[in-house]
Amino acid sequence: MLVATSHWLYMTLRRLGREAEAAAVLEPIREGMDVIENRDYHRLLLMYRGDLSPESLLADAADSGNAIGFATVGYGVGNWHLSNGRRAEAVELFRRVIAGGTWASFGYIAAEAELARMGVAPR
Repeated sequence: MLVATSHWLYMTLRRLGREAEAAAVLEPIREGMDVIENRDYHRLLLMYRGDLSPESLLADAADSGNAIGFATVGYGVGNWHLSNGRRAEAVELFRRVIAGGTWASFGYIAAEAELARMGVAPR
């Protein structure tokens, strides 16, 4: 559960503007960790560290055919864009997650909430 907890904690700290604390969350995260589940969260954490590109994560998630995995990665990358001041990119990804229809996944629920908070229609 280290990667799942680290993922949500990192994103929360970034949204709060607590950059140093967010960076500290990434310190124990490494490529090749023994991750039993939550591989999408692990790959997102590697992206936050700069080890993977957001484009490669999104492409891999889209190619996997796993709609829940895409919702997880899409929301994570979208939130990362939002935290880095790229609102348009975030909105685009949140809309793609919603379009995937995995309404019970965390990524879908979070993307839907973000769009509502931003006052943006999901289309």
